[in-house]
Amino acid sequence: MILHPQLKKDCIVLGRLDLSLVLLMPDANYPWLILVPQRENISEIYQLIDVDQQQLMRESSQLSHLLAVLFDADKINVAALGNKVSQLHIHHVVRYQNDPAWPAPIWGAVPAKSYGAIALENIQKKISSALGF
Repeated sequence: MILHPQLKKDCIVLGRLDLSLVLLMPDANYPWLILVPQRENISEIYQLIDVDQQQLMRESSQLSHLLAVLFDADKINVAALGNKVSQLHIHHVVRYQNDPAWPAPIWGAVPAKSYGAIALENIQKKISSALGF
């Protein structure tokens, strides 16, 4: 399975679940992970076979729960947009009532904020450890 060049450029691969790659979007405004089902030529959830649809929902739900607990989230936003990147990918964004975009969607709300090297290493370790990577 080839990762779309834009996802490869923008994200950090943390590991793989049974179906999906787990990517970290390195925007310090929000803890933000992306699931990418490892199937060729899929741009929509309905294009996955039934068993893969079910597995994706399990992985998404488990990831959402993990993020909510790990980061004490007020809300977890889950979205499959695909307007710019056609490869199916599911965003999982931790939201807080005091985050820079609340209550609006995050896209285009504020510029991305870089993690410092230590903060990036810490969030990668925190998430990877919780996922067993």
